[in-house]
Amino acid sequence: MPRHNCPCHNTVPCYKRRVQWKVARANAKAFPWTLAPCPWTLLKCNAMNDEIYIRKTISLAARGKGRTSPNPMVGAIVVKGGKIIAAGYHRKAGTPHAEALALNRAGKEAKGATLYINLEPCCHTGKRTPPCTGAIVRAGIKKVVVSMIDPNPQVAGKGLKELEKAGLRTLSGVMEEEAKKLNESFIKYITKKRPFVILKIAQSLDGRIATASGESKWITGGKAREHVHKLRNELDAILVGSGTVIKDDPSLDCRTRGGRNPYRIIVDSNLNIPLEAKVLRHDDGKTIIATIDLNSKFKIQNSKLLKAQQKKSDLLADMGVRILTVKEKDGKVDLKSLMKELGRLEITSVMIEGGSTINASALASGIVDKVLIFVAPKIIGGTDSIPSIGGKSPALLKNAFTLKDLRMKKLGGDFLFEGYL
Repeated sequence: MPRHNCPCHNTVPCYKRRVQWKVARANAKAFPWTLAPCPWTLLKCNAMNDEIYIRKTISLAARGKGRTSPNPMVGAIVVKGGKIIAAGYHRKAGTPHAEALALNRAGKEAKGATLYINLEPCCHTGKRTPPCTGAIVRAGIKKVVVSMIDPNPQVAGKGLKELEKAGLRTLSGVMEEEAKKLNESFIKYITKKRPFVILKIAQSLDGRIATASGESKWITGGKAREHVHKLRNELDAILVGSGTVIKDDPSLDCRTRGGRNPYRIIVDSNLNIPLEAKVLRHDDGKTIIATIDLNSKFKIQNSKLLKAQQKKSDLLADMGVRILTVKEKDGKVDLKSLMKELGRLEITSVMIEGGSTINASALASGIVDKVLIFVAPKIIGGTDSIPSIGGKSPALLKNAFTLKDLRMKKLGGDFLFEGYL
């Protein structure tokens, strides 16, 4: 429920509020059922208005998808006299925050107005932009309504407390779940210093991602593939295993009009990737190969294999590829350690688009936060076809992965199932 700091909602007993309204009605010399509405009705109307305005801030904030990382997506509107007089949203990290943009556009009209934001305003220094709380106070805003408290430990409620100390009224928790969903990647990143991980699978109705011969283009239709490219535009990175690169030779780019390419992360423990692979042709410096230290794997200092691998690593670096050496587990890249390294690079979200092996490893390592399964109304069949999740099955059904908050929507002739782990 929304939290008020307004004294009339926290400290005045119910019976006193009724007396106050009776006095107001008498003073107005009005019939109570005509010109003086019930206080509970007014509160409900105010709450509805708050939701309307906050919904607009969430919609505004969403315009920054794929552009604000590692910052959150934030929208702000200034309301006065029941009208929106200014609005703004954060467009890119390092540029003015949504609150500053909205207040600048409102100018002197901001005095006495209400500011709506989908995230608590920042109050900390040491970043590229000044804190927003000071600008809000200086603008003369009388009330601030936010969806959610900023999960950043440097803020975490301090922003609202600073505003309250300056005499402003505040309200938080309006459409909080919607706001959290919009910034789910930021919440994971800022609290855990690791990216929010989405496991994306495109499969047949019987859970297969390819025939026995390896044919997989295309199981799902055009609408589903368009949606995937839209996600690539919105997320920081996509991740595949070297097996996918060798078998399918994907470009791992974004083909949405006006979109931008995400980071391309290839998990390749032994540097098996072909030098002529399409994914290596990008010249934007956003291709990363995650590998392990072969010295620690083979315990051999001067082997021909190590020299060959070092030479290949140098060639890849010359091609503009970043080689990320991470800890190994059972002779392979430890995905948990990889996520920690990606967090250090300020990558806040990763979508795994690999095959059955990397899918199984991701689930087993516990790095997956969300699952997107695109299901085509096709049955491939056969015990020799390739399942969407490889590896070994659990001995007991109680150990199976269960999705929470499952949702389904239709995309052309396919279906998208979305859930959280």
